[in-house]
Amino acid sequence: MQHAPQLSIRSLRGADARGHLDDVAHLRMAVFREWPYLYAGDMAYERAYLAAYAASPGSVFVLATDGGEVVGAATGLPLADDEPAFRAPFEAGGPDPAQVFYFGESVLLPAYRGRGIGRAFFDRREAHARALGGFAWTAFAAVERDAADPRRPQGHRGPERLWQARGYTRQPGLRMQLDWAETGRGDCSHALVFWTRPLEQAP
Repeated sequence: MQHAPQLSIRSLRGADARGHLDDVAHLRMAVFREWPYLYAGDMAYERAYLAAYAASPGSVFVLATDGGEVVGAATGLPLADDEPAFRAPFEAGGPDPAQVFYFGESVLLPAYRGRGIGRAFFDRREAHARALGGFAWTAFAAVERDAADPRRPQGHRGPERLWQARGYTRQPGLRMQLDWAETGRGDCSHALVFWTRPLEQAP
């Protein structure tokens, strides 16, 4: 995979990423302000959320930087270390949370999309989960939006085909509700559905 000379991707264990948490927070707020999340942004929440990831000894932060500036980030941690709301759907009828490595987000500034960085984010996190050992699944959650929502940008194409091409399957029976403030609407409850993939072990 070829990148611009100053563009680099590296993986950090949770505690080693503490110096970049504010960078990742600002990036999350910028990217998630777009459709379909429409997140209004809350720096206090972001710092607490990312600090919890950094506190997990099994977590990973994959950072894409350009000349030292963080332009993309992806995170992951053992699902057993995540908040109860994320574990609950699995405890109620999914794979054992102890065997699931959860991907928190994958965010990338628009100018850097289409260069294979998103695939690298998946590669790095899956490799991290294999290296830790003991995980049979990787998973992430995605917000569900009405296809007829008038706020959907014309011609919008979601990442679902990419996810499916990587072997991830949407699991309608694994769902959760999360609240966040939407731009122009304030606090709202949102439905999210999990996608899972069996984690094959390294040869």
